[in-house]
Amino acid sequence: MFKKSPCAVTTTLSVIGGKWKPVILHCLRNKVLRFGELMRMIPGITQKMLAQQLRELEGDGIVHRKVYAEVPPRVEYRISEYGTSLFPILDAMEAWGRQHQ
Repeated sequence: MFKKSPCAVTTTLSVIGGKWKPVILHCLRNKVLRFGELMRMIPGITQKMLAQQLRELEGDGIVHRKVYAEVPPRVEYRISEYGTSLFPILDAMEAWGRQHQ
């Protein structure tokens, strides 16, 4: 689970901080995507980094990972119900970015 801190901002950043997590969450908003689809949507991210960030988001309960018993295996990612509580933060980040582009 994520790190708890006496500072609420630090707690939030421990879950969605960094270069890639907000971008991943933006891509997954209202969508179910496979790993390869996410790779194509996020220029500059490596497979290793995407896998690591998805594991962390899954571990924090923000992203849900579903594995299908197929050959080849199919894995889909979506934002969990708990993860949707981050939408107001992501909306504010997007609005600020648009205003200051």
